[in-house]
Amino acid sequence: MKSVAELEARLAQPSEALIADLMSVDGDILVLGVGGKMGPSLARLAANAIRMGGMNKKVIGVSRFSNEETRKELEDAGVTTISCDLLNDQELRQLPDVPNVIFMAGHKFGTTGREYFTWAMNSYLPGRVAEKYRDSRIVVFSSGNVYPFTPVASGGASEHTPPEPVGEYAQSCLGRERIFEYFSHQYGTPMAIYRLNYAIDMRYGVLLELAKSVNEGRPVDVTMGYANVIWQGDANEMALRCLTQCANPPQIINVTGPETMSIRWAAEELARRLGKEVVFTGTEADTALLSNASKSHQLFGYPQVSLLQMIDWIADWVRQGGATWSKPTHFQERKGKF
Repeated sequence: MKSVAELEARLAQPSEALIADLMSVDGDILVLGVGGKMGPSLARLAANAIRMGGMNKKVIGVSRFSNEETRKELEDAGVTTISCDLLNDQELRQLPDVPNVIFMAGHKFGTTGREYFTWAMNSYLPGRVAEKYRDSRIVVFSSGNVYPFTPVASGGASEHTPPEPVGEYAQSCLGRERIFEYFSHQYGTPMAIYRLNYAIDMRYGVLLELAKSVNEGRPVDVTMGYANVIWQGDANEMALRCLTQCANPPQIINVTGPETMSIRWAAEELARRLGKEVVFTGTEADTALLSNASKSHQLFGYPQVSLLQMIDWIADWVRQGGATWSKPTHFQERKGKF
Protein backbone atom coordinates (compact mmCIF):
# COMPACT_ATOMS: atom_id res chain seq x y z
CA MET A 1 0.00 0.00 0.00
CA LYS A 2 1.45 3.31 -1.11
CA SER A 3 -1.14 5.82 0.07
CA VAL A 4 -3.70 6.54 2.77
CA ALA A 5 -6.41 6.06 0.13
CA GLU A 6 -5.20 2.50 -0.53
CA LEU A 7 -5.00 1.85 3.20
CA GLU A 8 -8.53 3.11 3.81
CA ALA A 9 -9.85 1.03 0.90
CA ARG A 10 -8.27 -2.10 2.39
CA LEU A 11 -9.68 -1.35 5.85
CA ALA A 12 -13.18 -0.91 4.39
CA GLN A 13 -13.21 -4.20 2.47
CA PRO A 14 -15.81 -6.53 4.06
CA SER A 15 -15.61 -10.30 4.11
CA GLU A 16 -18.44 -12.57 3.03
CA ALA A 17 -18.81 -13.61 6.69
CA LEU A 18 -19.35 -10.00 7.78
CA ILE A 19 -21.92 -9.41 5.05
CA ALA A 20 -23.79 -12.55 6.09
CA ASP A 21 -23.73 -11.60 9.77
CA LEU A 22 -25.04 -8.08 9.12
CA MET A 23 -27.79 -9.53 6.94
CA SER A 24 -28.90 -11.56 9.97
CA VAL A 25 -29.16 -8.47 12.19
CA ASP A 26 -32.28 -6.35 11.73
CA GLY A 27 -32.16 -2.57 11.61
CA ASP A 28 -29.78 0.34 11.27
CA ILE A 29 -26.39 0.58 13.00
CA LEU A 30 -25.44 3.56 15.17
CA VAL A 31 -21.73 4.15 15.85
CA LEU A 32 -21.23 6.38 18.90
CA GLY A 33 -17.78 7.98 18.96
CA VAL A 34 -17.22 7.46 15.24
CA GLY A 35 -14.56 10.19 15.04
CA GLY A 36 -11.82 8.28 16.89
CA LYS A 37 -8.95 6.18 15.56
CA MET A 38 -11.02 3.18 14.55
CA GLY A 39 -14.47 4.71 14.11
CA PRO A 40 -14.26 6.05 10.55
CA SER A 41 -12.90 2.82 9.10
CA LEU A 42 -15.42 0.73 11.06
CA ALA A 43 -18.32 2.85 9.78
CA ARG A 44 -17.08 2.65 6.17
CA LEU A 45 -16.62 -1.11 6.52
CA ALA A 46 -20.21 -1.47 7.76
CA ALA A 47 -21.56 0.76 4.97
CA ASN A 48 -19.71 -1.25 2.33
CA ALA A 49 -20.96 -4.55 3.75
CA ILE A 50 -24.54 -3.25 3.72
CA ARG A 51 -24.21 -1.98 0.14
CA MET A 52 -22.59 -5.18 -1.14
CA GLY A 53 -25.22 -7.29 0.61
CA GLY A 54 -28.07 -5.24 -0.83
CA MET A 55 -29.44 -4.56 2.64
CA ASN A 56 -32.10 -1.98 3.43
CA LYS A 57 -30.37 -0.40 6.41
CA LYS A 58 -28.00 2.46 7.08
CA VAL A 59 -24.99 3.32 9.21
CA ILE A 60 -25.22 6.43 11.38
CA GLY A 61 -22.00 7.89 12.79
CA VAL A 62 -22.12 10.20 15.83
CA SER A 63 -19.26 12.42 17.00
CA ARG A 64 -18.48 16.01 17.88
CA PHE A 65 -16.72 16.10 14.47
CA SER A 66 -14.02 18.57 15.35
CA ASN A 67 -12.51 17.46 12.03
CA GLU A 68 -14.98 18.35 9.28
CA GLU A 69 -12.89 16.50 6.70
CA THR A 70 -13.59 13.23 8.52
CA ARG A 71 -17.30 14.00 8.47
CA LYS A 72 -17.27 14.70 4.73
CA GLU A 73 -15.34 11.50 4.00
CA LEU A 74 -17.88 9.49 5.98
CA GLU A 75 -20.81 11.10 4.19
CA ASP A 76 -19.12 10.41 0.84
CA ALA A 77 -18.81 6.75 1.87
CA GLY A 78 -22.55 6.49 2.54
CA VAL A 79 -22.48 7.01 6.31
CA THR A 80 -25.14 9.33 7.77
CA THR A 81 -23.47 11.65 10.29
CA ILE A 82 -24.80 13.50 13.33
CA SER A 83 -22.79 16.04 15.31
CA CYS A 84 -23.36 15.53 19.02
CA ASP A 85 -21.62 16.11 22.33
CA LEU A 86 -22.53 12.85 24.01
CA LEU A 87 -21.95 14.34 27.46
CA ASN A 88 -24.70 16.87 26.72
CA ASP A 89 -27.78 15.02 27.91
CA GLN A 90 -30.18 17.03 25.76
CA GLU A 91 -28.20 16.28 22.60
CA LEU A 92 -27.90 12.61 23.55
CA ARG A 93 -31.66 12.28 24.06
CA GLN A 94 -32.30 13.72 20.59
CA LEU A 95 -30.32 10.99 18.83
CA PRO A 96 -32.45 8.54 16.83
CA ASP A 97 -33.57 5.26 18.34
CA VAL A 98 -31.66 2.53 16.50
CA PRO A 99 -31.74 -1.26 17.05
CA ASN A 100 -27.95 -1.72 16.89
CA VAL A 101 -25.38 0.38 18.74
CA ILE A 102 -21.58 0.25 18.59
CA PHE A 103 -20.31 2.22 21.60
CA MET A 104 -16.78 3.47 20.81
CA ALA A 105 -16.77 6.71 22.82
CA GLY A 106 -14.08 6.97 25.46
CA HIS A 107 -10.94 8.71 26.67
CA LYS A 108 -7.46 7.35 27.33
CA PHE A 109 -4.47 9.51 26.51
CA GLY A 110 -4.12 12.57 28.67
CA THR A 111 -5.86 10.85 31.57
CA THR A 112 -3.15 11.93 34.02
CA GLY A 113 -4.16 15.42 35.14
CA ARG A 114 -7.70 15.08 33.69
CA GLU A 115 -8.86 12.01 35.52
CA TYR A 116 -12.29 13.56 36.05
CA PHE A 117 -12.90 13.77 32.29
CA THR A 118 -11.73 10.21 31.73
CA TRP A 119 -14.16 8.93 34.37
CA ALA A 120 -16.99 11.02 32.92
CA MET A 121 -16.44 9.63 29.42
CA ASN A 122 -15.64 6.06 30.42
CA SER A 123 -17.98 5.47 33.37
CA TYR A 124 -20.67 8.19 33.58
CA LEU A 125 -21.56 8.41 29.88
CA PRO A 126 -22.16 4.64 29.58
CA GLY A 127 -25.04 4.92 32.04
CA ARG A 128 -26.69 7.66 30.02
CA VAL A 129 -26.25 5.68 26.77
CA ALA A 130 -27.50 2.46 28.35
CA GLU A 131 -30.65 4.27 29.53
CA LYS A 132 -31.23 5.80 26.10
CA TYR A 133 -30.64 2.55 24.18
CA ARG A 134 -32.14 0.06 26.63
CA ASP A 135 -34.13 -1.56 23.78
CA SER A 136 -31.14 -1.95 21.42
CA ARG A 137 -28.30 -4.42 21.01
CA ILE A 138 -25.09 -2.78 22.23
CA VAL A 139 -21.49 -3.70 21.45
CA VAL A 140 -19.37 -1.99 24.10
CA PHE A 141 -15.77 -1.21 23.18
CA SER A 142 -13.55 -1.90 26.17
CA SER A 143 -9.88 -2.71 26.69
CA GLY A 144 -7.57 -5.53 27.66
CA ASN A 145 -6.22 -3.04 30.20
CA VAL A 146 -8.88 -4.25 32.61
CA TYR A 147 -6.85 -7.44 33.09
CA PRO A 148 -3.87 -7.93 35.39
CA PHE A 149 -0.43 -8.59 33.95
CA THR A 150 -0.04 -12.33 33.34
CA PRO A 151 3.03 -14.58 33.01
CA VAL A 152 4.26 -14.44 29.43
CA ALA A 153 4.07 -18.23 29.10
CA SER A 154 0.44 -18.38 30.27
CA GLY A 155 -1.20 -17.52 26.95
CA GLY A 156 -2.70 -14.33 28.35
CA ALA A 157 -5.84 -13.46 30.28
CA SER A 158 -9.03 -15.16 29.14
CA GLU A 159 -12.56 -13.90 29.57
CA HIS A 160 -12.67 -15.89 32.82
CA THR A 161 -9.69 -14.03 34.31
CA PRO A 162 -10.93 -11.68 37.07
CA PRO A 163 -10.29 -8.01 36.20
CA GLU A 164 -7.50 -6.29 38.07
CA PRO A 165 -6.99 -2.92 36.34
CA VAL A 166 -3.82 -0.92 36.96
CA GLY A 167 -4.23 2.87 37.04
CA GLU A 168 -7.20 5.19 36.64
CA TYR A 169 -7.68 4.73 32.90
CA ALA A 170 -7.97 0.96 33.25
CA GLN A 171 -10.15 1.34 36.35
CA SER A 172 -12.51 3.64 34.45
CA CYS A 173 -12.70 1.05 31.63
CA LEU A 174 -13.85 -1.54 34.14
CA GLY A 175 -16.29 1.09 35.41
CA ARG A 176 -17.66 1.39 31.87
CA GLU A 177 -18.20 -2.35 31.71
CA ARG A 178 -19.86 -2.55 35.11
CA ILE A 179 -22.28 0.31 34.34
CA PHE A 180 -23.35 -1.28 31.06
CA GLU A 181 -23.62 -4.61 32.83
CA TYR A 182 -25.89 -3.05 35.46
CA PHE A 183 -28.29 -1.67 32.86
CA SER A 184 -28.21 -4.93 30.92
CA HIS A 185 -29.48 -6.68 34.05
CA GLN A 186 -31.91 -3.84 34.77
CA TYR A 187 -33.58 -3.76 31.35
CA GLY A 188 -32.61 -7.07 29.76
CA THR A 189 -30.54 -5.25 27.13
CA PRO A 190 -28.45 -7.69 25.07
CA MET A 191 -24.80 -6.61 25.01
CA ALA A 192 -21.33 -7.77 24.04
CA ILE A 193 -18.29 -6.36 25.85
CA TYR A 194 -15.45 -6.16 23.36
CA ARG A 195 -12.05 -6.17 25.09
CA LEU A 196 -9.43 -5.08 22.56
CA ASN A 197 -5.64 -4.84 22.56
CA TYR A 198 -3.85 -3.67 20.44
CA ALA A 199 -5.29 -2.71 17.05
CA ILE A 200 -2.86 -1.36 14.46
CA ASP A 201 -2.79 0.11 11.02
CA MET A 202 0.11 1.82 9.27
CA ARG A 203 -0.53 5.20 10.94
CA TYR A 204 -0.42 4.13 14.59
CA GLY A 205 0.12 1.17 16.87
CA VAL A 206 2.72 -1.00 18.54
CA LEU A 207 4.47 -2.07 15.33
CA LEU A 208 4.67 1.48 13.99
CA GLU A 209 6.22 2.69 17.25
CA LEU A 210 8.80 -0.08 17.09
CA ALA A 211 9.54 0.60 13.42
CA LYS A 212 10.02 4.32 14.00
CA SER A 213 12.38 3.67 16.92
CA VAL A 214 14.42 1.25 14.81
CA ASN A 215 14.46 3.54 11.78
CA GLU A 216 15.52 6.57 13.82
CA GLY A 217 18.16 4.69 15.81
CA ARG A 218 16.39 5.07 19.16
CA PRO A 219 16.69 2.26 21.72
CA VAL A 220 13.78 -0.14 22.05
CA ASP A 221 12.80 -0.78 25.67
CA VAL A 222 11.92 -4.46 26.13
CA THR A 223 10.88 -4.32 29.79
CA MET A 224 7.29 -4.89 28.63
CA GLY A 225 8.64 -7.71 26.54
CA TYR A 226 5.50 -9.07 24.91
CA ALA A 227 2.26 -7.76 23.41
CA ASN A 228 -0.72 -8.79 21.31
CA VAL A 229 -1.58 -7.01 18.06
CA ILE A 230 -4.35 -7.28 15.48
CA TRP A 231 -4.90 -5.56 12.15
CA GLN A 232 -7.47 -2.78 12.53
CA GLY A 233 -9.55 -4.13 9.66
CA ASP A 234 -9.89 -7.48 11.44
CA ALA A 235 -10.65 -5.76 14.75
CA ASN A 236 -13.38 -3.64 13.12
CA GLU A 237 -14.90 -6.65 11.42
CA MET A 238 -15.05 -8.59 14.67
CA ALA A 239 -16.64 -5.61 16.43
CA LEU A 240 -19.44 -5.49 13.88
CA ARG A 241 -19.89 -9.25 13.95
CA CYS A 242 -20.25 -9.01 17.75
CA LEU A 243 -23.77 -7.68 17.05
CA THR A 244 -24.69 -11.33 16.48
CA GLN A 245 -23.27 -12.28 19.90
CA CYS A 246 -25.08 -9.78 22.13
CA ALA A 247 -26.65 -11.49 25.12
CA ASN A 248 -28.08 -10.87 28.56
CA PRO A 249 -26.11 -10.91 30.77
CA PRO A 250 -23.46 -9.37 28.51
CA GLN A 251 -21.06 -11.67 26.72
CA ILE A 252 -17.37 -10.77 27.11
CA ILE A 253 -15.16 -11.26 24.05
CA ASN A 254 -11.40 -10.68 23.94
CA VAL A 255 -10.22 -9.42 20.55
CA THR A 256 -6.58 -9.52 19.45
CA GLY A 257 -4.20 -11.60 17.39
CA PRO A 258 -3.33 -15.22 18.23
CA GLU A 259 0.37 -14.62 18.94
CA THR A 260 2.11 -13.62 22.14
CA MET A 261 4.45 -11.34 20.21
CA SER A 262 7.98 -10.80 21.48
CA ILE A 263 8.87 -7.10 21.29
CA ARG A 264 12.52 -8.03 20.78
CA TRP A 265 11.65 -10.37 17.91
CA ALA A 266 9.33 -7.86 16.25
CA ALA A 267 11.96 -5.09 16.46
CA GLU A 268 14.57 -7.40 14.91
CA GLU A 269 12.20 -8.35 12.09
CA LEU A 270 11.50 -4.68 11.39
CA ALA A 271 15.21 -3.84 11.54
CA ARG A 272 15.94 -6.55 8.97
CA ARG A 273 13.40 -5.10 6.57
CA LEU A 274 14.53 -1.52 7.16
CA GLY A 275 18.23 -2.32 6.82
CA LYS A 276 18.96 -0.97 10.29
CA GLU A 277 20.62 -2.10 13.48
CA VAL A 278 18.38 -2.24 16.53
CA VAL A 279 19.52 -1.22 20.01
CA PHE A 280 17.71 -2.63 23.04
CA THR A 281 17.39 -1.36 26.58
CA GLY A 282 15.96 -3.04 29.66
CA THR A 283 15.29 -6.70 30.36
CA GLU A 284 12.05 -8.53 29.66
CA ALA A 285 9.78 -8.75 32.71
CA ASP A 286 8.22 -12.08 33.59
CA THR A 287 4.71 -10.65 33.07
CA ALA A 288 2.98 -8.53 30.45
CA LEU A 289 -0.46 -7.20 29.52
CA LEU A 290 -1.66 -10.08 27.37
CA SER A 291 -5.06 -11.37 26.27
CA ASN A 292 -6.12 -14.80 25.09
CA ALA A 293 -8.51 -14.28 22.18
CA SER A 294 -9.26 -17.96 21.47
CA LYS A 295 -12.98 -17.36 22.01
CA SER A 296 -13.21 -14.66 19.33
CA HIS A 297 -11.24 -16.85 16.92
CA GLN A 298 -13.68 -19.69 17.56
CA LEU A 299 -16.62 -17.34 16.88
CA PHE A 300 -15.21 -15.39 13.94
CA GLY A 301 -12.16 -17.28 12.66
CA TYR A 302 -8.56 -16.18 12.78
CA PRO A 303 -7.63 -12.65 11.68
CA GLN A 304 -7.26 -12.36 7.91
CA VAL A 305 -4.03 -10.34 8.12
CA SER A 306 -1.10 -12.20 9.65
CA LEU A 307 1.55 -10.78 11.98
CA LEU A 308 4.32 -11.09 9.37
CA GLN A 309 2.12 -9.34 6.81
CA MET A 310 1.62 -6.47 9.26
CA ILE A 311 5.37 -6.27 9.82
CA ASP A 312 6.01 -6.20 6.06
CA TRP A 313 3.44 -3.45 5.54
CA ILE A 314 4.64 -1.32 8.47
CA ALA A 315 8.29 -1.53 7.42
CA ASP A 316 7.41 -0.50 3.86
CA TRP A 317 5.22 2.35 5.12
CA VAL A 318 7.98 3.74 7.34
CA ARG A 319 10.57 3.33 4.58
CA GLN A 320 8.47 5.41 2.18
CA GLY A 321 7.64 8.06 4.81
CA GLY A 322 3.92 7.33 4.95
CA ALA A 323 1.55 9.50 6.99
CA THR A 324 1.33 8.71 10.71
CA TRP A 325 -0.74 9.87 13.67
CA SER A 326 0.73 11.19 16.89
CA LYS A 327 -1.30 8.73 18.98
CA PRO A 328 1.12 6.46 20.86
CA THR A 329 -0.26 3.32 22.47
CA HIS A 330 2.00 3.52 25.56
CA PHE A 331 2.09 -0.27 25.40
CA GLN A 332 5.30 -0.16 27.48
CA GLU A 333 3.42 1.36 30.44
CA ARG A 334 3.49 -0.88 33.53
CA LYS A 335 2.00 1.52 36.10
CA GLY A 336 -1.20 2.53 34.31
CA LYS A 337 -0.22 6.16 33.70
CA PHE A 338 -1.76 7.44 30.48
